[in-house]
Amino acid sequence: MKTLKGKNIYIRALEPNDLEFIYAIENDQSIWEVSNTHTPYSRFLVKQYLENAHQDIYEAKQLRLAICQDQDFPAVGLVDLFDFDPKNNRAGVGIVIQGNEHRNQNIGSEALALLIEYAFSNLNLHQLFANIGTQNVASTALFTKFGFEMIGVKKEWTLINGTYKDEAIFQLLNKNF
Repeated sequence: MKTLKGKNIYIRALEPNDLEFIYAIENDQSIWEVSNTHTPYSRFLVKQYLENAHQDIYEAKQLRLAICQDQDFPAVGLVDLFDFDPKNNRAGVGIVIQGNEHRNQNIGSEALALLIEYAFSNLNLHQLFANIGTQNVASTALFTKFGFEMIGVKKEWTLINGTYKDEAIFQLLNKNF
């Protein structure tokens, strides 16, 4: 996969030197709620994951890409296609930006726009979906900005700090499909 470039950021395939960045993201308990992570990851497991990151989306059923601001700077976030279903032409979308210093700078918007374009144009997907906690105002605003519509709410879906919380499912249909 080639690098996908926007105006201020680009998204690219994962590289071996992303090990420490992914290790930090996967072990950042402040985002476990949105990433559905329950336990810490070891560097060994992250290294193994990176060694298999070369797998084609049709084989792995997922695609994780690094979000970068400049060729000289490390990744600042990750964007994912998951639950890739080529028979039904759909996939889930997830995005995370590491650190408050990188949030609210349009990085997530630009990365999501690039990923939507790639998913619809290159993978010929008919639809994308996102699972978002109903209290996650920032993610809801980001996805609805691109035309994702809430199609339902899974009641008391996730147990977070001893409390069950609702999760909404958002969907974007490819109008050109």
